Amino acid sequence: MSAAQGPGATGKTRDAVGESPGAGDASRPGRSGTGQDRGKDRAGSDSAAAVADAHRREWAFVLAATARVAGDIDLAEECVQDAYVAALDAWSRQGVPRNPGAWLTTAARRRAIDALRRNRTLRGKLPLLIEPAPPVAVSSPPAPVPGEDDVIPDDRLRLVFTCCHPALAREAQVALTLRLVCGLTTTEIAQAFLVPEPTMAARVTRAKKKISAARIAYRVPGAAELPDRLDGVLTVVHLLYTTGHTAPTGENLVRDDLVERAIDLVRMLHSLMPDEREVRGLLALLLLTDARRVTRADADGRLLLLAEQDRSRWNRDAIAEGIALVPGALRGGSPGRFALQAAIAALHAEAPSYAETDWRQIVQLYDALLAVWPSPVVALNRAVALALAEGPEAGLAQIQELEAGGRLADYRYLPAAKADLLRRLGRREEAAQAYRAAMSLTENTAERAFLDRRIAEVGGQPEPGRATG
Repeated sequence: MSAAQGPGATGKTRDAVGESPGAGDASRPGRSGTGQDRGKDRAGSDSAAAVADAHRREWAFVLAATARVAGDIDLAEECVQDAYVAALDAWSRQGVPRNPGAWLTTAARRRAIDALRRNRTLRGKLPLLIEPAPPVAVSSPPAPVPGEDDVIPDDRLRLVFTCCHPALAREAQVALTLRLVCGLTTTEIAQAFLVPEPTMAARVTRAKKKISAARIAYRVPGAAELPDRLDGVLTVVHLLYTTGHTAPTGENLVRDDLVERAIDLVRMLHSLMPDEREVRGLLALLLLTDARRVTRADADGRLLLLAEQDRSRWNRDAIAEGIALVPGALRGGSPGRFALQAAIAALHAEAPSYAETDWRQIVQLYDALLAVWPSPVVALNRAVALALAEGPEAGLAQIQELEAGGRLADYRYLPAAKADLLRRLGRREEAAQAYRAAMSLTENTAERAFLDRRIAEVGGQPEPGRATG
């Protein structure tokens, strides 16, 4: 595990899915249950599974389409949650619809329209409690048209751009996108950011209130506004992908749903802005990185480093598509950070083997990347590449400088990379200490198991009191 290796249901929905509708008296001791009861059990189980699957696949579509009608993110989110709860009951009685996304969207939008009508009626009648007034004509919002066209990709993109408005701090942009576009719970987002859950809840709430108070428009911005918005959107999508690429916690190395959602979003961006070089660069980067997904762990879930992966199983179609995008991303002036990262990923993808990788060219690309994006994480990745180009001593010296700077004190890949170089230099005791430091910062089960194996290889002992999975 080195630096060079490259929110779930809402509370209300999670509670609903966790129930067992239809169990009835058949679940009580001493009752075997009739055939009808068992049929209800199966229907309830099927509907719960369908609702959970629809949440993973359709949440962003449904929320975005509902926000277009509601004009208010909080109201839209509440209506969507209600629609998922209603689906659990309706689908257990009527069966899962052919198009769950369209069903959910129609249900959520109808709830939003009903809420808007109630609010307008209330505003119209409240003055009558004080003094009579002439009747106020209240226009009804347009009724949604049921069907597949209710859920369109542009709505999700509008929601992403709304979340990434420059009036919001970058941390709030990211948190709000993960919450609204990806459906992650506040708990899951807090874990990803390594902050307490109340802190993250307050951050999300403040961001939503600011959108409402500032009357931030729910739309894709015009060309003149793009420079202030596009970088934030690309940053959020990239973070979404990296969060899925190596899940911060849990049993699995990869969160497939987050990875696929990020790629889907950047494909939408590319279809709408095909001439934006950084959009091309991010799409190329994600395709080239994701081409290795199935080889990053073995059949037992054991983490495999880049040098151990079976390159014959890499997704060649994704690699070809990604490589074809790189020249356009680099062309026309100084390349941006995503274009340069895509160029690095292309060199990895094109190398016949790990040993034949052009590490010197990768170091040069990292130099260019540091010039446009002076991030300590980029510097760490450059140090790893330098170690492979010039030897472990050169890379270790760079890592020790980064360590002394303190900016990556809580970044697990710094001690992991340092430990690997110390191991290669035969400094086994120091390597074990560094591996244990990485272990103390790591929650993902697959990564912890990898680090545990490395500690055993250098003759050290695992961190006491922590399960390694």
